[in-house]
Amino acid sequence: MKRTALVFGLVLLLLLWAILPFADRGSFSVHMIAHMGVVAGGAPLIAVGLSGTRLDFTAGRAWLTPLLASLIELFAVWGWHVPAVRALSETSTFVTVLEQLVFLVAGLTLWLTCLGGAVAGREERRLAGTFGLLFTSMHMTLLGALLALSPRPLYGGEEVSCFGVVLSAGADQQIGGVVMLLVGAVVYLAGGIALLARTLNIDAPKPLGRRGQ
Repeated sequence: MKRTALVFGLVLLLLLWAILPFADRGSFSVHMIAHMGVVAGGAPLIAVGLSGTRLDFTAGRAWLTPLLASLIELFAVWGWHVPAVRALSETSTFVTVLEQLVFLVAGLTLWLTCLGGAVAGREERRLAGTFGLLFTSMHMTLLGALLALSPRPLYGGEEVSCFGVVLSAGADQQIGGVVMLLVGAVVYLAGGIALLARTLNIDAPKPLGRRGQ
């Protein structure tokens, strides 16, 4: 399962990064599809494959807690959506590559710390990971809602092409915000609930069999 998750995660990243250069980088919707595909698609799959292996760079670092990783994700996500920074990413290939790498590293750090890896107290780490993922779901949902409900476009005012469909700047931003809101809410919330359910299942006392069995 771990190898399968790793392969699927890497293939997803390759697909996203192969499409991005040929899509309209000026489209906020295209950017958001790539962004959420990396942090909420590729990163968790790769993290499942790497967790507990020698490539798990979060293992053994007790200071790197799920909450800290969630804060790192928050600063990475909100920072790259500042309008001036967004404009740089749209016009510079180097900045776009840097942006995508930051998203990947931040996403991997979050998911690996939440999964627990091979560190001592792994189950306690996963319990903390539940809150880390729920907090991430909250701040992703908040940013997505702010972008979708903004009364004016924050990233330029010209029409853009989103996979061949011409959109106004406002509509393009609203679609991107909805993508972030929905994916951020569903994936991180589901991840947090899954970690909590697994922890509770492990901690639950096992029923004793009847004597003679």
